[in-house]
Order: sequence, then C-alpha cells, then structure tokens
Amino acid sequence: MMKTIPNEPTAPQLLDRRDERVRHDDSLAGSIRAFWDRIRSGDLGSLPVIVGLAIIWTVFQALNPVFLSSANLVNMLFDCSTVGVISLGIVCILMVGEIDLSVGSVSGFASALVGVFWVNQGWPVVLAVLAAMIVGALIGSLYAFLFNRFGMPSFVSTLSGLLAVLGLQLYILGATGSINLPYGSWLVNFGQIMVMPDPVAYLLVAIAGIAFFLASYRTSARRRAAGLSSKSTGGLLLRAVVITVALEAVAFYLNQSRGIPWMFGLFVGLVAAMNYALTRTKWGRSMQAVGGNREAARRSGINVSRIYASAFVTCALLAATGGVLSAARLATASQQAGTGDVNLNAIAAAVIGGTSLFGGRGSAYSALLGIIVIQSIASGLTLLDLSSSLRYMITGAVLAVAVVVDSLARRSRISHGRA
Repeated sequence: MMKTIPNEPTAPQLLDRRDERVRHDDSLAGSIRAFWDRIRSGDLGSLPVIVGLAIIWTVFQALNPVFLSSANLVNMLFDCSTVGVISLGIVCILMVGEIDLSVGSVSGFASALVGVFWVNQGWPVVLAVLAAMIVGALIGSLYAFLFNRFGMPSFVSTLSGLLAVLGLQLYILGATGSINLPYGSWLVNFGQIMVMPDPVAYLLVAIAGIAFFLASYRTSARRRAAGLSSKSTGGLLLRAVVITVALEAVAFYLNQSRGIPWMFGLFVGLVAAMNYALTRTKWGRSMQAVGGNREAARRSGINVSRIYASAFVTCALLAATGGVLSAARLATASQQAGTGDVNLNAIAAAVIGGTSLFGGRGSAYSALLGIIVIQSIASGLTLLDLSSSLRYMITGAVLAVAVVVDSLARRSRISHGRA
C-alpha cells in the first residue's frame, strides 16, 4: 500500500511558489538580495571600476578644485575618445582570449596614411580616411590568416606586426617625419573644437534613456514569458528615469563650458553599437562562447575560425579609426603617433574597465569606463604639475589591482558553478 508524504506540495502549489518568488524579486529587498548574491558569486560587473573612479575623482578634487570643473571635464572627454576607440577593439580581441599588441602602431600608421593621401597626394579627406580604415582591416585580416591557417599565436603575430607597421609608418612619412593637417578643415575641427549644441545634447540623452527602458522592458518580458524571475515595469521605468535625469544633469554641467564633444559622442555611439552586437546578436554570443571554451564552441556548430577572424579584423579596424581621430585631435600625422603609451593604455583601459584576460567575459562599456579612469589619472597629475613617471606607476598599480580582482572573481565564479 503506497504511503503519501504529508505536506508534500502539489504542482499548482509549486507554480504558486514560483510566482511568489518572481513577485519577491520585484521588491527592493529582492533586488538587493539578488545583487548581493551576484557579488558573492564573483559577478562583479562594473562595480570595481566605478568605485575606483569615485575614489580617484574624490582625491584629485580634494587636491585641486579645478579637476571636476566643466572645462577640465570637457578636455578629458576629447582626450578619452582617441585611445578609447582603440580600447574598444581590444575588448573584442580579449573576448576570444587573444591579444593584439600592434594597435598602437596600426593607429599611428593610419594617421600617417591620412596625412600622405590627403595632404601630399591631394585625395579628398573622406577617401583618405576610408583608405586608412581599409588598410587597418587588411592588417587584421593578415593576423587572422596567420592564426587560423598556421596556428601562429596572436602574441607573436601582433608583436611582429607592431614592428613591421611601425617601420611602414616611418617609411611613408619620409625624412620630414610629420605632416601638418589643414587647420579649419572639418576633420581637424571635429577633433578639436566641434561640440554638440545644448538642445541636441539633451535630446540625445533623452533618446538614450528611452532606448535603455525599451531594451530592459523587452528583456524582462522575455524572461516572464519563459517563466523566469523578472523586474517589474515600474521598477524598470524608475531606473530609466533616474539614469536619464542623472545624465541630463551631467550634460547640463558640461554645457556650462564648451559642451559635449562630437568626437566623444561618436565614441559613445560605437560603444553602444558594440554592446548591442556583443549582447543581442548571434555573433556576440559566439564571441563569448569561443572565448569561454573554444572546443565546446566548435562542437556546438560555431564557425570558430570565422569568429577569430572577425575579432582580429574588428580590433585592427577600430585601431585605425582611433588613429584617424588622433590625427584630427593633434592636427598632425607624425612619427610619434601611436607610440609611447598608446598601446599600453588601450590594453590597460579594457582590462581596468572589466574585460577578462581569460576570455569569454567582457563588455563594450569596459573601454568607456577604463579609458575614463586612465585619463582621469593623467589629467589629475597634470593639474598637480607632477612628473609623468607617477602616471605610469599609478596606472600600472591600477592595472595590477584590476587583474587581481578579475582573477579572484573568476575563482569565485568557478566555486559557485558560474564560470
């Protein structure tokens, strides 16, 4: 004779309890508990870099009140854009667990090509820019071919490319070593003085807030349809309103000086587009899968070679784009373009911003947050009239801390079964 277990929940009761958990997740306490659970399991997201940025800004503002002035922040946004675009390409290559050490040289070569084609050869500026970007993409294609066809490690191929492309840059610039770009041209104005009109800045921020709410609502609706916990519509709306108001306040503050640079707007637009590609498309999911486990991705039917090729090409293309923006910012193409700390800052920004060196985890917003951290350190030390040696040491220390945090977070995710 079968025995029944007392108080055993029936199927309808289980469904009711699931619905109760979903409703519980909508509450503030549930959201806080879920956030704390993610932190404990190693899913830190952008929290470490935001905390670090707040500390950096607090220290420099206390030492020099000019640091957070609207004029200084506008200059920082101009300077962030060039290396930030290069760092965005580094995010892509790190996502698949590889590296590109030649992005600085590729950016310098692209700036030199713009100067040669536009000034020396008399090409239209648009064609010169497009040619430089195409050459960058071809360099990335060469790296992809060496990696996929011969299995050459990306460290070796891109290190070779660093030297070869630097040689090409020196060769095409010739004995003069630099080419001045025409002042007053739209490209130079774009890199130095063009800012958004106040109404346009406010409108773009409002559009970004609406887009954020719609994307969050769509994700929440899909989770509800799948029977998973999701956030309430009211909570999503409140979050979108808070973010929009905060960004509008930032735009208002920056408009007290020159305003938001169009070049920084281009950078943010590229970040948003890359974020959509990495999180909402098959290509982005494939990038994460290949970076997480190459063999498992291959067995699941992903064309691994094609994904690697797309990562190398995207990284080199964005490096060339950053070089064009750098030429516009400096109004010159010289032998020093792309050298110095450009290469290291681009890689450091991606890692400091939260992209994992182990592959499979990262965000396009890592480039944005990371380059703001690096540029904040540079700007703060410049205002304090301190040696550039301190900037290298502080940036190196911040990078080391970021890698340690990434390693500890990865261990925590493994121990919680979320790696």
